[in-house]
Amino acid sequence: MTTDSPSWFKSSYSSNGGQCIEVAANIPGVVPVRDSKDPHGPRLTLTWEAFAGLVQFAKSHG
Repeated sequence: MTTDSPSWFKSSYSSNGGQCIEVAANIPGVVPVRDSKDPHGPRLTLTWEAFAGLVQFAKSHG
């Protein structure tokens, strides 16, 4: 178990429209993902492989 706190960020390509996700890349082995509009709401915890798949899907369907 890690005691690291997520260091959240969102893409510089994000607009101010509020439809963004934030990720934390400082947690070993996983990528936490959350809704930027609800930072205290539920989070997803993805493997790096699953996160890469999510990014590819978003790029191809964006």
